[in-house]
Amino acid sequence: MKTTIAFFAVLTALTFGVSARAGDNLRLNSHLDYSSDHEDGPLITGDHMDEGAVTGKPNYVIIYAEGCFNSKRQARRTVSLYEKYKDRVNFVVVDLDQKRSPTQLQLVKNYYAGSIPHVVVLDKSGKAVYNSPGEVEESTIAGILDKSLR
Repeated sequence: MKTTIAFFAVLTALTFGVSARAGDNLRLNSHLDYSSDHEDGPLITGDHMDEGAVTGKPNYVIIYAEGCFNSKRQARRTVSLYEKYKDRVNFVVVDLDQKRSPTQLQLVKNYYAGSIPHVVVLDKSGKAVYNSPGEVEESTIAGILDKSLR
């Protein structure tokens, strides 16, 4: 029993990290070419970009690669959502072309199915309430985040 409890405690720490924040001050790369799959560098920059999901607030997770025009468009939506929800939702940005932290590696392992961009929304308890590859409209995610904040 103690082993099972310890295992789940370690899994939760790996998945959600121990930090009190996720990505902050998110900014869109101003050099993105939305019409091409050329690599323009990291799509989103900011502070605490190596953080993973945290419990107690909903989490918006984007998993992408730099050379994908679909990911570039989803990155633009992500930064727009960040501006609307930054004080109430944790934002986790996982760039598959950059080194990832252990907590981000665990998110990739748990949710990423091989297609980019990939968006996951976790509720306050860490349960995935949205988990899908491909682009998703900002209004759809806003509705999910609003529901998760209740």
